[in-house]
Amino acid sequence: MTACAIEAATDGDGDTVRPSGFTIAVDGCYAARLAREGDAWFPERWTLDGPEPYAVPLPGCQPEERDTEVLPMTDGRVLIHRRVGGRRDFSLLYPTGPTTGERPLGAVECEDLTLLPPSPEGSCAYALAPGGRSTAVWRVAGGAFGPERVAVVPGRCSGGVWLDRTGRMLAVNQESAGVTKAMTVDLERGGEVSPLLQITDDSNDRLLLADPDSGLLLIRSDAAGHDRLGWGVLGSMRPVRFPECLRLADAAVTPFAIQPGQMLMPESCAVALRIDAAAGSWVGVWRPSGRRLHQLPAPEGWLAGAGLWTREGVLRLPYATGRVPCGVALLEPPADALLPHPVTEPALPECPVVYKPVPLQQAPLIGRVTPG
Repeated sequence: MTACAIEAATDGDGDTVRPSGFTIAVDGCYAARLAREGDAWFPERWTLDGPEPYAVPLPGCQPEERDTEVLPMTDGRVLIHRRVGGRRDFSLLYPTGPTTGERPLGAVECEDLTLLPPSPEGSCAYALAPGGRSTAVWRVAGGAFGPERVAVVPGRCSGGVWLDRTGRMLAVNQESAGVTKAMTVDLERGGEVSPLLQITDDSNDRLLLADPDSGLLLIRSDAAGHDRLGWGVLGSMRPVRFPECLRLADAAVTPFAIQPGQMLMPESCAVALRIDAAAGSWVGVWRPSGRRLHQLPAPEGWLAGAGLWTREGVLRLPYATGRVPCGVALLEPPADALLPHPVTEPALPECPVVYKPVPLQQAPLIGRVTPG
């Protein structure tokens, strides 16, 4: 399952896919957001794996600040990240009858810190703390002794995309000498850093989403002179492609979920995209082997940019209205937007995976018809 954003939050570097407002746990069972009653904000946990979704408010002793972050854990607890003066406090919240239980985890002394998407293994949570010349990766939940710095990456880093299902390989977008490139960080080797994307020497190449099953990568790059949305395959030596159908006049297109379970079949994965324009926000569905972007209406009250795919190709979109404060709409894309789910899946090799850069020097940026 894919963590996603309730709104097109940005960090100033063009990264728009990160936890903000509404986040879905890695297994799709829970979600969390800041809800509002009048002018007061409070954490709210959604349960998504039952017959019907339902929400449980988790208010503390006082209202939360609007920039407070929440992240659902797979055990049903909710991680909360608060700014308190010059430090960042972390606690786990859980319902205890009529009140909210809170287990403090500790604090990190820093001015700037952002939670990463839910870790694939489900029991840990991580955060990025960019500084002047380097960025620290913190494990803020799941450690033995409170928040722990697990890696330091040169340069100012943003974004954050998991590349595997063990929580070992993390991709970040590293700014150095005025240029941003996607890099991998190996958390089991002391934060060893290696390049992931390299289109041209001076292009900004950012990773937005990745699917560990298929290896599909969604990328944003300005190698053509302006930002384009493209796709590639982790470890492949083929160039990244930039489908013309993903360019819309007067609208921003941002991917937020990739269909899981398509083992080693990246071109068959359905991708859900948020489309933002003056008229509002709606949903796009596309797959690499197709040539069309299907544009579909979003349900009323859609928590824009949030959703997850089932393995069978049904898109689940959370929404909240005055009549239905906690709902999930099921969207079945047109038949030609999806490929049948394979009956049998090829076995993965029992050997370590090597994460190679995606070469883009020969990428078909302009003047060439490409799938998609």
